[in-house]
Amino acid sequence: MILIEQILVSEDVFKKHFTCNLSACKGACCWEGDWGAPLETEEIEILNQIREKLRPYLTEDGNEVIDHQGTSVNYPEIDGEGTPLIRGAACAYLTYDQHGVGKCGIELAYEAGDISFQKPVSCHLYPIRHKKIDNVEFEALNYESWEICNPACKLGSELKIPLYRFVKDALIRKFGVNFYSEMDRIANDMTGE
Repeated sequence: MILIEQILVSEDVFKKHFTCNLSACKGACCWEGDWGAPLETEEIEILNQIREKLRPYLTEDGNEVIDHQGTSVNYPEIDGEGTPLIRGAACAYLTYDQHGVGKCGIELAYEAGDISFQKPVSCHLYPIRHKKIDNVEFEALNYESWEICNPACKLGSELKIPLYRFVKDALIRKFGVNFYSEMDRIANDMTGE
């Protein structure tokens, strides 16, 4: 682990290669798993505020789940709030394009200019997971290895894109430009570039 501004960063974040390959995985990270995407407190309020603007971008099932359960639900497994799921599987904010590729309805609304919130930062950072460490003032960034992302690891290796560079925009969004610049400096020191 490498310490940057009170955040412990796994060396895998620097050493692993990754580039989403949606043509291979079809966005499976949005419908596989046991709970919804983790949400920060301010994101829950944002989702409540933009709920009706999201309605046209979501599936009928997604809208029904959100109408019934709310824009977020509590998951003891992640010790907090996350996005609701449709029948315990797909994220309620998930929609599909004409090729059956999963797309985030929140991000579609953002890209259309209807909202200013891009998507939950946990989704934006994925496959990096951010966690506050209980009883200490540190936080951690870890790479979450998942078989469904094997095509993304392969593509990242072919393109020589380190994981931290793939999620550059998300890291800057969450931690700021200086944090990312320090990550870049450390990565360059590791590789001798």
